[in-house]
Amino acid sequence: MAKYDDDYVDISSSDDMDKIYDDRERREPAPRKPKKNKGLGRRIFVLVLSLIMLLVGSGLVYYYKVLDSMHFKELEPAEAPAATTVTTETTVSVANGGNTLLSSDNVLNILLFGQDSPATEEDHGRSDTTILLSIDNVHKKLKLTSFQRDTYVSIPGHGENKINSAFTFGGERLSIDTIETNFGIKVDKYATVDFSSFREIIEALGGVDIELTLEEIKYINAQIDVNDQTDVTSFLKYDETKEKQMVHLDGYQALWYARDRGEESLGGNPEYSFSGDDWDRTSRQRNLIQTIVKSLRENASLTELVSIANKIGPLVTTNLKKGDITFLVSNMMTYIKYDMEELSLPTQGKWGYGTTPDGQSVIAIHDWDGVRKDVAKFIYEDSVSGGSSSASSSSAAATTAPTANSVAQY
Repeated sequence: MAKYDDDYVDISSSDDMDKIYDDRERREPAPRKPKKNKGLGRRIFVLVLSLIMLLVGSGLVYYYKVLDSMHFKELEPAEAPAATTVTTETTVSVANGGNTLLSSDNVLNILLFGQDSPATEEDHGRSDTTILLSIDNVHKKLKLTSFQRDTYVSIPGHGENKINSAFTFGGERLSIDTIETNFGIKVDKYATVDFSSFREIIEALGGVDIELTLEEIKYINAQIDVNDQTDVTSFLKYDETKEKQMVHLDGYQALWYARDRGEESLGGNPEYSFSGDDWDRTSRQRNLIQTIVKSLRENASLTELVSIANKIGPLVTTNLKKGDITFLVSNMMTYIKYDMEELSLPTQGKWGYGTTPDGQSVIAIHDWDGVRKDVAKFIYEDSVSGGSSSASSSSAAATTAPTANSVAQY
């Protein structure tokens, strides 16, 4: 992505604009036989244009207030370990993803975090949701790559652990380093939303209409019951004879849907038993994002999108600068028309369940080269072929990904 200057010039009262009109009046000869009051027409034109520029200027002030409401947090530069391999080649081996990072000027990778509220300001909390949003301007696609939170990875400076532990140890910076180290994909930017704010975001969108299974509906209702939330939301109505049905979710209901990974005897009630796992949860999270984007694509105007951004801005922490956000917003109506695709990592046939030496149950990847190839081809498509990529590469942490020997497979 190109770099943008954060300094802006408000031309609504520019001396240069005044000079343009002064020069034009000097160039125009006086009419010999005026049939209409052209001077009046010109003054009206200038007045209307001035009003438009004033409105635009006011809009810019409002827009920058929206941007200022967001929590900007730049990340500390990553520390390159001694074993880092630096390459200037334009074609790199995807199988060597642990030592190089793939990137492209035509693809913007934004890592999205869903964070549980930290106990203190110094605490990073937990990230139960990690999704990479790739804006692919070559193939006109929005791509969602989700990472299973129990995936066993190398965390720079912290040995081997589950991937979501990186956020607990070092927040967004360490999480990005961990994903780059293990999967070989350059992360350009990040955005973090606290789960306590997720409800407000859904409310700002006016809720969401989505198709759910009967069990998903009953799970949401069970959570509302167990957590005694009937004073702030309501039970979903449903038809017992239909396996799938459309429902409208408010913020509370949508949050339970996004966190649904099944549970036995929810709240100690054996009647509240639901099947599911982390794979189901990440699938639901991607489905929720896709449903929201589809709704915006079909129903929202640019004015409505800016209004939504105004409500959501204070709930987001990001290192996207004003220039970046301005560029993204100006292209928003284009982006929401892009097709959406999704990928869940690790990919099929390249992992197994395992137990670590300290007894943790984890997802153990036994074919790291294969997983790196899969994610590279998903994000960059025809830029990657035959185990290599024409996307540019840069140095990455060379920490070795966990081997099959580091966990007991089962």
